[in-house]
Amino acid sequence: MTNRTVGRVGQAFPLDLPHTHDRREADSGPSAALRPARRSGILGWLLALPLTLLLIAPLAALVWRGLSHPESVTPATLATLRQALTLSLTTSAVSLVVIALGGLPLAYAIARRGGPLARALEVLVDLPIVLPPSVAGIALLLAFGRNGVIGRWLADMGIALGFTTAAVVLAQIFVAAPFFVRAASAAFRRIDRSVEESASDLGASPRAVFRTITLPLAAPGLVAGLVLAWARALGEFGATIMFAGNFPGITQTMPLAIYAQYGAGDLETAVLLSFALLVASALTLAGVRALTGQNVGVARDL
Repeated sequence: MTNRTVGRVGQAFPLDLPHTHDRREADSGPSAALRPARRSGILGWLLALPLTLLLIAPLAALVWRGLSHPESVTPATLATLRQALTLSLTTSAVSLVVIALGGLPLAYAIARRGGPLARALEVLVDLPIVLPPSVAGIALLLAFGRNGVIGRWLADMGIALGFTTAAVVLAQIFVAAPFFVRAASAAFRRIDRSVEESASDLGASPRAVFRTITLPLAAPGLVAGLVLAWARALGEFGATIMFAGNFPGITQTMPLAIYAQYGAGDLETAVLLSFALLVASALTLAGVRALTGQNVGVARDL
């Protein structure tokens, strides 16, 4: 075959066809690189599906049952709800005031002082979070009960804490305060210290710096911590029933009323109370997320 013939064949049948070249470019382009990532993303969602369904199914069942049986709401059910809800809101509000007043300086000391003492305080603050509720109740009873370490001295002065409304408040403070202290200390740590130092250099006193600089900058974290602490106090059960008992109108908060009604066979009242607490918890988390701009189901700052 002559060179002229080869040239004609090459012109008639080019070896590097355009569509073949484009296909190779498409196979090696950015979309091809994204395919493994897409497959791994789909696989991740499939692996997460069982746990997601496990978390959603009970909540969906409670919502469905709470909304689909309005005829089960009786005057007695509403009376139980009103009494338990009033006690829960009152005691949790008192607890929140105490937590804010005592937790703010503690959180500031943990965030700013440093050293072994601050680390020890941080460990002590974390303990109620991981303690089983029954252990917290026994500890409170041994400390503030009639024969407790502190309670016996109070009893000599005519002050009884165990199995009273005050015991409910103490139990709520014990289990809920760590949520505020941790959120507040994280908020104080995030503040740029140079801003406070600049205010001090301009002649502001430490009190003025704290009031006009530190508190406003930490406010979103402080409010989020207060809301989380309030939600934890509102839902407290184990330590309350161990230390305060379950007396309607005195120590029977919403979680204890749910337990009592379920134990008495009144499932419909227990469902109504549970639905009310679920709505309160959902609104609480939505409010905290709106304040902080992040998901705080388990806050990354805690």
